[in-house]
Amino acid sequence: MELSSLGLGTYLGASSDAADAAYVEAASAFFATGGNVFDTAANYRDGRSERALGAAFKAFRREDFFVSTKAGYIPMPEPNPDEGPRAWFHRVLEGPGILSVDDLVDGCHAMTPRYLAHQLDISRQALGVDTLDLFHLHNPEQQLAHLGPEAFYARIEQAFEACEGFVAAGKIRAYGVATWNGFRVPPGSDGHLSLARLLEAAARAGGKDHHFRWIQLPLNLAMPEAFLAPTQELGGETMTILAAAQASGLSVQTSASIMQARILRQLPDGFAEALGLQTPAQAALQFTRSCPGVTTALCGMGRAAHVAENTAVMAHPKLDPIALESLFG
Repeated sequence: MELSSLGLGTYLGASSDAADAAYVEAASAFFATGGNVFDTAANYRDGRSERALGAAFKAFRREDFFVSTKAGYIPMPEPNPDEGPRAWFHRVLEGPGILSVDDLVDGCHAMTPRYLAHQLDISRQALGVDTLDLFHLHNPEQQLAHLGPEAFYARIEQAFEACEGFVAAGKIRAYGVATWNGFRVPPGSDGHLSLARLLEAAARAGGKDHHFRWIQLPLNLAMPEAFLAPTQELGGETMTILAAAQASGLSVQTSASIMQARILRQLPDGFAEALGLQTPAQAALQFTRSCPGVTTALCGMGRAAHVAENTAVMAHPKLDPIALESLFG
């Protein structure tokens, strides 16, 4: 399957029936335009984003779409006057032996093999698919400061071993890491992730034919580090994360491609028109999807109107690298 250069993200929105219905409509509209990449996470909108996509997927042939989700954060339930969060945690996770309080980092994050297996099965059921195309560890750098580098990469290796088992069981096709700061900050910075060390962990977990195939990180006109900043050391060279991913044969999803619409107010008048586009959102997406090494630029689209505006950019050729660099002088 050739993946669309834009993907529909599902992070934002109220935890409401109306928002669910709007996402189902948006996902259907996106698919109708030729979009086939959908991204979500276990904790998005209290788990409702996965279920909304699952409702939309019932009308699609499974071989015609690509879906990724994430696990790591604890997807707390919607408020219940009869059961507080601590009681819910004990009933759902602690009591059955899936996750203990000691496994949590910062009171909200876990990536033990048993917890990942538990969450993966919930996500598969919510999405209505037997096999996920991509299963991400969600912001694993959340644990880096708590554990220290050596213990952190050992824990990553354990998580990767679990993911290789999920592949063998037919529950996922590939796995990756969906990050926020990890790949954007330079070596020596708090939360920095080394792609080289992640690849080493994957090789130990799954051999040379491991299934660590993807990364996800923010990339937009206000956060261009993936395109511009040499944050990775690979094979004795210093390079950007996009270049390192290309050199390693990894595919890339970008998040926050329009910075939750905040970036649109910062673009100068006439910017979209100069790129042959009609709206600031299209211009922002054109930058992100055009960066060499980007497989799919994810953008939150919770309404069909957003889909209609954003997907129009897919009809345009991507910008060449020189034009991209000229945007930053």
